[in-house]
Amino acid sequence: MSAILQLENISVVRGDRVILGPLDWQVMEGQRWVILGPNGAGKTTLLQVCSSLIHPSSGQIKILGQTLGKVDVFELRTRIGLTSSKLVEQLPDDELVMDVVLTAAYAMFGRWQEKYDLWDESRAMALLTALGVRELGNRVFGSLSDGEKKRVQIARSLMADPELLLLDEPASSLDLGGREDLLQRIENFASDPLAPATVIVTHLIEEIPVGTSHALLLREGKVLAQGVIDQVITNENLTNAYGLPIAVQSQNGRFFARAN
Repeated sequence: MSAILQLENISVVRGDRVILGPLDWQVMEGQRWVILGPNGAGKTTLLQVCSSLIHPSSGQIKILGQTLGKVDVFELRTRIGLTSSKLVEQLPDDELVMDVVLTAAYAMFGRWQEKYDLWDESRAMALLTALGVRELGNRVFGSLSDGEKKRVQIARSLMADPELLLLDEPASSLDLGGREDLLQRIENFASDPLAPATVIVTHLIEEIPVGTSHALLLREGKVLAQGVIDQVITNENLTNAYGLPIAVQSQNGRFFARAN
């Protein structure tokens, strides 16, 4: 089993403030990780580093066996599926949903003169179907709700058959029914032995899909705990992370938390 992500003593500094690190972390082939922590813990910053959108201020990171800083990031990014609030801002509001998904095959934002064949179109439609939004294919992206945009983003992130999938709060903006439906779809996708290694960022442990194997818990940019999920999501660790007594329960692979 090979390392998909390998971070060695990385830090991200803004001005005179260290917002992430120093941090060591490794994601292996086939693993399903969740990154947790309070607001400002550095979760999204870490995901941006892992997607090559930003470089660490110090330390070394290897993504899919390539050392960041010594590789063409534009080529590397075609091997990474990513959803994030910043990414959605780059998608044209007047683009058809079908084209939003299709253009990911060329790592583009907006359709130009590139050609797509029947296989591309069939894959894009299959992904929209798998995410429960097939009927939105001919809608304009800007007309969708936040929850619908989340699903389209995930379909787009899978279009190029990535080797690494990074999802930033995929279930946010969804109502209860929408959240549970999406988590079930992510669980079904992740259960495929050919699915890529996956890293999900969330604020809520209730939004962790069944089948997630490992967890990374951050506080103030540093690692509080990491490893097998049942050993990380504990009363003690969440109490330390959030600064108040937390009681955790698990049921059928899902987690729930409340103030104790």
